[in-house]
Amino acid sequence: MMPMMRPPAAFLAELAGEPRRVLDIAAGHGLFGITIARRSPQTRVVAVDWVNVLALARENAQAAGLDGRYETLPGSAFEVDLGSGYDLALLTNFLHHFDPPTCQKLLERLHRVLVPGGRVLTLEMVPNADRVTPPAVAAFSLMMLGTTEAGDAYTFSQYEAMFGAAGFSRSELLPIDGSPQQVVVSYR
Repeated sequence: MMPMMRPPAAFLAELAGEPRRVLDIAAGHGLFGITIARRSPQTRVVAVDWVNVLALARENAQAAGLDGRYETLPGSAFEVDLGSGYDLALLTNFLHHFDPPTCQKLLERLHRVLVPGGRVLTLEMVPNADRVTPPAVAAFSLMMLGTTEAGDAYTFSQYEAMFGAAGFSRSELLPIDGSPQQVVVSYR
């Protein structure tokens, strides 16, 4: 997945600017947080995922020269103590695994750990309001309905509602050129 995620990671890094502390939820290979930290020398990343997955993220961070600025936090993003004081949180290809109430619980946790003015960058397949276009995103939605217990590809209005109910002041949707994925930027 890493090669396919390089363009979205670069897009997120541009959006991120120069955050001081980044929380990377379900970090996986770590590419998103690593890309942001490589562009911004003062950025420190805390990557959350399962311990065996974080071994790969840590290895990738070391290869990128981020040893002193990349921390791993093993466990469930819904349960582990996330700490506080983050300027930015990353939710990349994660929320589609869960139903809206579960997503909202996680978003409430993120709202609490962000500094005032902090943001969440959410990378997802976001269908149009009709839920059947674009076709690739609609097909992804069907895949989530068939392969997860309660997941789905959510429309922007659904994301706005979830983030709003979690306390975020506003959200905006940004397309990524050449990608079926989009970014929801939500502000604390």
